[in-house]
Amino acid sequence: IEQAMRKLVTTLANTFQRSIFMNAVGIDVSKGKSTVTIRRPGNEVLLPPCDFPHTQSCINGLIEQIKSLDGETKVCMEHTGRYYEPVASWLSDAGIFVSAVNPILIKEFGDDSLRTPKTDKADAKKIARYTLDRWTNLKQYNHMDEIRSLLKTMNRQFGFYMDHKTAMKNNLIALLDQTYPSANDFFDSPARSDGSQKWVDFVYTYWHVDCVRGRSPEAFAQHYQDWCRRKGYNFSASKAETIYSRSSDLIAVFPKDNTTKMLIRQAVAMLNAASATVESLRQKMDETASALPEYPVVMAMHGVGPTLGPQLMAEIGDVTRFTHREALTAFAGVDPGSRQSGKHEQKSVRTSKKGSPNLRKTLFQIMAGLIKRSPADDPVYAFMDKKRAQGKPYYVYMTAGANKFLRIYYGRVKEYLSTDTEADNV
Repeated sequence: IEQAMRKLVTTLANTFQRSIFMNAVGIDVSKGKSTVTIRRPGNEVLLPPCDFPHTQSCINGLIEQIKSLDGETKVCMEHTGRYYEPVASWLSDAGIFVSAVNPILIKEFGDDSLRTPKTDKADAKKIARYTLDRWTNLKQYNHMDEIRSLLKTMNRQFGFYMDHKTAMKNNLIALLDQTYPSANDFFDSPARSDGSQKWVDFVYTYWHVDCVRGRSPEAFAQHYQDWCRRKGYNFSASKAETIYSRSSDLIAVFPKDNTTKMLIRQAVAMLNAASATVESLRQKMDETASALPEYPVVMAMHGVGPTLGPQLMAEIGDVTRFTHREALTAFAGVDPGSRQSGKHEQKSVRTSKKGSPNLRKTLFQIMAGLIKRSPADDPVYAFMDKKRAQGKPYYVYMTAGANKFLRIYYGRVKEYLSTDTEADNV
């Protein structure tokens, strides 16, 4: 008993000794500056909240101050926008433990106070307290996080240029309704690798209906054949006849003059530029995602391809930071809600939708692809099909499918990563 008591006292003393030298650095990052405070257990303040501009000299000064501390030091910050990345990268490269956490976790961390001040100093203090409370659970920021952050940034740019491309497409179609109605429906050829489309190239040359019907049928067919050869498209005599026949009865509002020609060709140039940017980003995202360890297992899943796969990995990030699969579904906002009080328990509750809207958008695109392809051997499609057969509304079975997909994603990726890690350690 005496030996056990002595051992217990020694363990408690060591634990207390370590806790004395736990240095929690809370950083509230904003544009151009960060508010930093350093604290120890027992509300001991080593550095009151103060601002550090995002310059090399100031950050190097902060690094020296952190490294001069006795004991173990951990830095924590919110991964808000892109502001935190330079600071996290700079501190991590200096050999300091850095953890970037979800802002929601900091926001919901208890203050034990009725006052809820929202200032940079108060936020820095709260982050430092969170660091001490979650000391053993903090995950270190590393080089792989930089790749994921870059991929996520590219995905945001991809979404921006996709919206821009859609706007440019609608603008061109609206102009064509005044010069060459329904010309965008002449072809259904898929886009090329550079983003160009046959109907867009067609209206650049034949920008007004009179560019077609102003010639004889034979002359147009010959001109169209030469155009196909120059552009690398397949020529079809029957297609030339169809185009000429449909064009003969169309009504153009704008005249065939240089002003109209300029408007159409400018719109085509803008659409082609947006399409080329989208395709280059699509290819670069796939190339960047291939550097992530989970890439092969994610790309092997049904409904995931070279476009949606990188988007999915970009929005989910490192799956190992989720302690269980329900945490991932909650992050996506597709987790089923619950409402119970006393003997009353509501059976059907809306999903939280508190998570990432960009991830939910990607998931719905994947679910739409599964519904379209109907792979019989896919458990997610089978689950959605079952719910659909039960008469569930569209958003109900789509959300349920997204939830099931994320659970499978979590299991497969976690298993693959753990196996890969064990293989590296052998």
